[in-house]
Amino acid sequence: MSRLVDAFDAALFDLDGVIYLGPLVIDGVTAALDTLRDTGIRVGFVTNNAARTPAAVAAHLVELDIPATASDVVNSTQATVRMLQADLPAGSKLLVVGTEALADQLREGGFTPVQSLDQDPIAVVQGYHPAQEWSQLEMGAIAVQNGAIWYATNPDMTRPTERGILPGCGAQVAVIRACVDVDPKVAGKPFRPLLDETVLRLAADHPIFVGDRLDTDIMGANVVGMASLFVFTGAHGKADLASADESSRPTHIGFDVSALLMPARMVEAHEEGHVVSCGQQQISVTDGTAHIMGEPEGVEEQLDALWALLHAAWHLGADVGDELPQLDLLR
Repeated sequence: MSRLVDAFDAALFDLDGVIYLGPLVIDGVTAALDTLRDTGIRVGFVTNNAARTPAAVAAHLVELDIPATASDVVNSTQATVRMLQADLPAGSKLLVVGTEALADQLREGGFTPVQSLDQDPIAVVQGYHPAQEWSQLEMGAIAVQNGAIWYATNPDMTRPTERGILPGCGAQVAVIRACVDVDPKVAGKPFRPLLDETVLRLAADHPIFVGDRLDTDIMGANVVGMASLFVFTGAHGKADLASADESSRPTHIGFDVSALLMPARMVEAHEEGHVVSCGQQQISVTDGTAHIMGEPEGVEEQLDALWALLHAAWHLGADVGDELPQLDLLR
């Protein structure tokens, strides 16, 4: 039986919550990536996080026993640089509200990073900083109020870590947004620039994107017309899926990245939509409410039941909320 990934020439992975949680690799990831590469599937890593350079990210992956080079990693700064190159003259002064790694990549892109309003920046470029100084946020707000063009690498409000869910770049962007009356230009998912940059750099003709967030990873894949696999190892879970609108619904679901090596889940509707099945799992829809028929055991059975429930919720308008607690192996 064919594997999900066999329909694609490349697999593109978000990092936080998909490949690792902070310093810890997620169980099963290393073996799954090795198998993908052994069978000729191109592997690429895509991150909204602009706090580190691609080389630093690749070094971290190698520390986790995942072979990678800088050319395998595409981050939101690279997409931001391409936006800046289209919008601004070479050498333009940019106030950096972010890490030194962000400043280094902007410099490599032909711009002049500055740290002071006295240096007359024509734009503000903001990215996630794990130790963000309040004074940087204040300078960014003032520069935007003075007419500087505002760019943000990504909109993620949170980021999953081994310690729990923590504030992300979007939360830091919101501090400046509270002081100004404009929104930033954003390169990262779910906006097009990062995924367009990824496809360009990795020369992928028909990729699938693997992510853990509906509002960035899955929505971003949908924006560019790319197939997606949602995994349960990061930020979002079954309740988020059940309430997702059409813009943020994945093409496939799996517990983790190893789902790429399994057959794709298929849903069938029977009895004019009153029964929906996936694998051996069936749900009934009565008076607009879905019910799981039986007691799915194990992660894969619960995933099949969830996929059938999601079909009923998304396409039949059924209420599935009371059934989700039964799927207790899924977050």
